[in-house]
Amino acid sequence: MSTPFLASSPIAYPRIVEARNRSRWDVDRDVIRGRRLDFTQKFMPDGLSLAGRLTFLTAHERCLLSQVQGRTYAGMFRMVDCFLRANLPLLARTHGNAYGSAYQALVRFTDEELRHQDLFRRIELLADEGMPPGYRFVPQATDVGAFVFGKSTWALLALVCHIEVFTQEHYRASIEHDVHLSGLWKDVFFFHWKETSVHGVLDEIQWAHEDSLIDAADRERAVDHLIELVQGIDALLLYQAPADVEYFIGACGRAFTSSEVERLHATMLAAYRQQYIVSGIRAPRFAELLDKLVGAAHTARIASELAPILQ
Repeated sequence: MSTPFLASSPIAYPRIVEARNRSRWDVDRDVIRGRRLDFTQKFMPDGLSLAGRLTFLTAHERCLLSQVQGRTYAGMFRMVDCFLRANLPLLARTHGNAYGSAYQALVRFTDEELRHQDLFRRIELLADEGMPPGYRFVPQATDVGAFVFGKSTWALLALVCHIEVFTQEHYRASIEHDVHLSGLWKDVFFFHWKETSVHGVLDEIQWAHEDSLIDAADRERAVDHLIELVQGIDALLLYQAPADVEYFIGACGRAFTSSEVERLHATMLAAYRQQYIVSGIRAPRFAELLDKLVGAAHTARIASELAPILQ
C-alpha cells in the first residue's frame, strides 16, 4: 500500500496518536461558538445535492433541498459514529495487543466518536429550530446495528474505510470550496474532516492487518459480506429518500406536477447513492486498497453485484 504509515505498525500507531492530539477540538469552543445555522444559505454543495438538475425549482427551493439533504447527512454520520464507537473497543482487543500505542490509539478514538455524535446531535437540534416541522430520520440505530454486527470483521473494516474515504472526498472536493454554504455547517464538516483524515490511516492499518489473518475462503465470504453491507446502505436510502422528498414538498407549500414529483424522487435517490455509496466505492484511494487486498477478480465481482446501485 502507498500510505507510509502502513509500512511499519510500530511506527504508525505513535504517529497516529500524535496526529490525533494535534487535531483535537471542542464542540462548543471551536465549532459552534454560540452560532446558529444560516437558513439563507445551503448546507450541501450542488455537486453532492444534485439540486441543479431540478430546473423547475426556484433558487430558494434548491437551497431548502440542500438543507433537507444536509440534515439527513448529519443524521447518517451520527448513526455511523454510534456504530464506530461500538466497534472500536472490539478492534482494540483484537488488534491492539501487539503494540501498546495501538490499543491507546483505538480506545482513544472511541472518545472522538462520542464527541462526533454530540456534534451531530447538536446540529440536528439547531436544524430543527429553523426548519419546518415534520422531518423524519428513518433508519433506527438498533436495527442497523443488528444487521451490521452479523458481518465479518474484514467486511466491517472495509465499510469503515469506505465511509472515511468518502467523508474526506466530500470535504476536499465539494464542501471546502463552496462559499455559499452556511458558515457553521461548513465548520462542522471541516472539524469532522480533520479527525477522519487521521482515522482513515488507522482504518487502513486495521483492514490490512485483518486481511493478513484470514484465508482465501474467509476472504470470499468477507467480500460477500461487504456487498451485503453496501446493499444494506442502499436499502436505508430507499426509505430515507422518499421521506425527504415528502418532507421537502410539504415544506415548499406549493403543488408540483406528477412529473416533477417523479424527478424529485429520482434525483434525491441518485444524490444519496452518490453521497453514501458511489463516491466511496469509486474513490481512487478505496479502489486501490480494495484491489490490493482482494485482487482484480473479486473487485470485478463487487462491481458486478453493485452495478444497479453504481449506475
